[in-house]
Amino acid sequence: MADGFILVLSGGVGGAKLCLGLQRMLPTGSLRIAVNTGDDFEHLGLRICPDIDTTIYTLSGLANPELGWGRRDETWTFMRTLATLGGETWFQLGDGDLALHVERTRRLGSGETLSAVTGDIASRLGIDAAIIPMSDDPVRTIVTTAEGELGFQDYFVRQRCAPVVSSLHFRGAEAAQVADGVRQSLRSPDLLSIVIAPSNPYLSVDPILSLPEMRSMLRERGVPVIAVTPIIGDAAVKGPTAKIMRELGVTPSPLAIVEHYRGLIDGFVLDSRDAALADCVGVPVQLCDTLMVTLEDRERVASSVLEFSLRLA
Repeated sequence: MADGFILVLSGGVGGAKLCLGLQRMLPTGSLRIAVNTGDDFEHLGLRICPDIDTTIYTLSGLANPELGWGRRDETWTFMRTLATLGGETWFQLGDGDLALHVERTRRLGSGETLSAVTGDIASRLGIDAAIIPMSDDPVRTIVTTAEGELGFQDYFVRQRCAPVVSSLHFRGAEAAQVADGVRQSLRSPDLLSIVIAPSNPYLSVDPILSLPEMRSMLRERGVPVIAVTPIIGDAAVKGPTAKIMRELGVTPSPLAIVEHYRGLIDGFVLDSRDAALADCVGVPVQLCDTLMVTLEDRERVASSVLEFSLRLA
């Protein structure tokens, strides 16, 4: 890999898996991750940042492999006690996870930026990649359903994605600024390529792209922009991507993902099971088994993405 760094636009679990593989394949300091904060919300008086925390826990080796979210070896005394007091327990916070939210909220209240707090916590946990919130300003994903507008966590966790989605919007995006760390990365002469992780395009990546100047900075940067498919066949690897696509009138397929990013991407990582679609993509294609179940899978996909980046560059 040439001297320089890769910038990844990422959401939660799927994006974090790829980022872990990239962290393991790249030299120290060669990975920067712009993470979605549209999922963030205030709960029990605390600032909760689910995608940032999933990325931190995954890259530090602390992720809970059974649940797919939160910390491994977690305890739940706080939630059990809260239930006895009649408190809200629909959003589960383990005891170790709670410490992160408490410390983040304290530091934000003292005037630190989310970028500064996130960077320091990642460093303390031994992560050598730069984890950067997409913005230090509040942006909130709002899901419009037949039941009215819902905050993302209300839709995703409390209602388990059951309501039919008619539209999405990102409250506050028009006034938010791209985080300095993301902006500096996009302007750096050492930037080698930009990767759109296999995160939900509508819920995880679109909030990042909704920020003023983000799309123009991506188009004008002059380095390869590569998207990794979150769809295999007509199904999402994880989460409600395919369900939301159908409800928005889009037939789930890798080609629909390409069309969603049309004009932004220079290459597309297509799952090898969908190789028959390669000639229809319209941009250069890298075929790869994109399922990431094991650590070796994450490294395999990361290696394929890096090889593709070099080829396009």
